[in-house]
Formats: sequence, C-alpha cells, structure tokens
Amino acid sequence: MKIRLLTALMAAASIHVSAQDSVMLRKISNEIMLHGTCYDNLRVLCKNVGHRLAGSPEAARAVKWGERAMREAGADKVWLQPVDVPHWVRGEEHLYVRGEDGRKVALSMLSIGNTEGTGGETWKAPIVMVKDMDEFSKLSDDEIKDKIIFFDYHFRQDLIFTFEGYGDAVKYRWLAPNVASSRGALAVIIRAVSTGEDDYPHTGAMRYMDTVKRHIPAVAIGNYSADLLVKKCKQGEVIGYLSAEAHMLPDMVRSYNVIGEIKGSEHPEKIVVVGGHLDSWDVGEGANDDGTGCVQSIEVIRAFKALGIRPKCTVRAVLFMNEENGLKGGLAYGDSAKARNEQHIFALETDAGGFSPRGFGLKMNAKKKAQIWRYKNLFLPYGVYDFSRDEGGADISPLEKMDVPTAGLLPDPQRYFDLHHTDNDVFENVNHRELKLGAVAVTGMVYLVSEHGLK
Repeated sequence: MKIRLLTALMAAASIHVSAQDSVMLRKISNEIMLHGTCYDNLRVLCKNVGHRLAGSPEAARAVKWGERAMREAGADKVWLQPVDVPHWVRGEEHLYVRGEDGRKVALSMLSIGNTEGTGGETWKAPIVMVKDMDEFSKLSDDEIKDKIIFFDYHFRQDLIFTFEGYGDAVKYRWLAPNVASSRGALAVIIRAVSTGEDDYPHTGAMRYMDTVKRHIPAVAIGNYSADLLVKKCKQGEVIGYLSAEAHMLPDMVRSYNVIGEIKGSEHPEKIVVVGGHLDSWDVGEGANDDGTGCVQSIEVIRAFKALGIRPKCTVRAVLFMNEENGLKGGLAYGDSAKARNEQHIFALETDAGGFSPRGFGLKMNAKKKAQIWRYKNLFLPYGVYDFSRDEGGADISPLEKMDVPTAGLLPDPQRYFDLHHTDNDVFENVNHRELKLGAVAVTGMVYLVSEHGLK
C-alpha cells in the first residue's frame, strides 16, 4: 500500500501548480466575498419558497426558482431533467404521555419520513424503553406485542467528526421501525438523531423492508422530551397517546433536476459537475440541508462568468431533486449520463451545510487523490486543509459507481446535526461569510480540475 501511494505521489509531482493558479483562486475569492449572490439567493429560496419536500407544490416552485437563478448566473445553457419522485405527506400529529403522576404531557415530536401514521386516530399503549438494539433483542415477544417501543439511543458526543456520530445513530431511524414491527410492536419512538442541547425533533427518511408486513408508525422526539420520557419510564408505567396522519401517496409526481452549464473551451466533451440537492424535508426552510449547496453550486457559474473564466472542460451545476427520501434525481442524472455516454471527469457535491469550509472528502483512486493533494497549499489561505477523508455525496454516488472521481465539501461539522432535518434549519442560521467561503472553496476546486483535468 505504501509503495502504491508513493508511486501515486511521484506521478502527481508532475502536475504543475503554477503561481497563476494561486492568483486565480485569489480572484475567485475576492469576487465571491465582495460580489457573491449566494446569500441573497438563499434568502429568496428559504423565504419565498420555504421547505420543499419532493412531490410537493413547494418543490415545484423551487424548480422554477432554480431555473431562473441559473439563467441569472449566466449559464450558457439551462435545462430541466425529468425525475419521477414519491410524495409523502406528514399531516397533523401529536404525542402525549401519562406517567405514574397521572399528568398528560405533550412531547416534541416529528414522524419519521416515509412512515405510515395512525390514520389520524389516537392510539393508546404502554411505552417500553430500551437503550439499544441489544437490549431490545432481550425482550420477550409479550413485552413487545402491541406496545410502543422507545429506543433511547444517544448521538455519540465523543466523536469529534459528527458525521461519524450520525452514521452510528441513524440506523435507529431506519432499522428500529422494521425490527419492532417484525415482533409485533404497535409503534416506535426514537431519540432524535441530533447533537443538539435542545428539544427540536429531527425527521429523516426510512424504508419499510419488503419482509415487514405491518407498516407501523415511527416518530422522533427532541432530546429534552427524550430525557423527560426516560425519567417517567424509570418511575413506573408510562402510557403513550400517538396520533399521526403521515402517509405515502400512491402515485409518483413528475419533477425535475435543474441543470446549468458553461461549455468547455478546449474539451467540451469532458464534464466537471458541482451540485447540491434542491429538495428538503417539510419542516424548517431547508437552509443548510441543502439550500446552501444549491446556491454555492450556482455561484460557481456566476463567478466564472463574472471573471471571464472560460473553463477548458465543461462545467455543469446540478440541483438534484429527491435526495432526502428517494435519491431519484441522482439516479436519473446517472442514468442519463450513461445513456448519453457522457464523459464525466469529476463530480463534487456540497451537502454538509453552509459553515466554514475545512476540507474536501475524496473518493477516487490514489493517483487522482495525490493530484488533488498537490493543491492543498492553494487552499490554506481560505481555511481549507483537510483532504484526508473518503467522502463524496449521495446524489453523485451513481456517478461514483460509474468510476467517476467524486468529492464532497467538508464544512466545519459541529453545528450541522443541531439543525439537520428540523424546524430550526432556517435562513437565519446561515452566516453570509461562512457560506461565501464555502463557495470560494468549491469554485476554486472546480476551476483547478476544469483547468488541469485529473490524470
């Protein structure tokens, strides 16, 4: 392994990083920090459109917004790529509990995305608390049948890179409803997949396994509500009262990826993609997830045009639809690229929030990684230093499976999972300088790859 890495580094040494590259990155930074429109674009998306779950009227309005923003950015060509998406509806919902003291208390809750609710009826049942899957597996069938199972699994605060903590905890969102249903549970409650010291519940996607016969309701509760429920469960029997109208509509809805591009001056057949996902969950405003990625991708087009940069390769910005609960946009884009025999040489996604950029995750072979590592010093003045992680992006994962080198912007991760999939993911929680610095990093990387290619 060390020999292969050394060979790759030696090969990358032949890639010339010129003073002109440094000058161009400074020009890009000045243009975006002084004249960038990404923050204003985000304000319009969040405040005029709002949250935009795939299949919803708000998502349709977001497509129109994205098409208009791409044209205003100056893209040579803008088009809509058809995508058929699912349409899940939340509806009204509530969760109350009554403990040994007899008081009925409302908990802060959200149905987990794609789940089926109670049909609007209020279901009453005892709540059984377990701390994890191991403890659940030790329950008898009688202890589970017709009960509401509360999985009190905490997001690990000891993991400094919070995406590792998310990967550890998120399995309870998609696995718990399935395993509980298979053993006769009535419904499931999970502690929010959240780093936050607050009571915001977090929604997010799950899918019922084909082997599961009963699609039971599943909800997430905020951390403070979870702490309260733990306390009540330790005091004695707790009765839950759950009502949820959540359901999946039977028909798919026609929607679109929004695509804008600047045609390459020397290698128009070679395509460099940058993108984020246009859909969000149906709470908050989808500001950090992933309005920020969308406006940063549009900013790449605008900055190139404003600076008169004619990239050697074609640069394409894509606003993907339906990342949150289906990935239909990413799959449609990958299928189209394959059917058209398009030559994608690099794909970069920004879908980790609008916080200060810290690095890029890289999913590519060692030789291409080594070339990107040669650019590290160019990014240091902008606070971007970490190129060590194997990270790409969900929407560009179909391209990755086609052996396209992929990358993901890595902003500072400490606050993202306070806001992710909540009512608190709003425009006011995005800082204009941090957002623009992320756009600087993304635009700089797209420029370097479109200028030098990936050998």
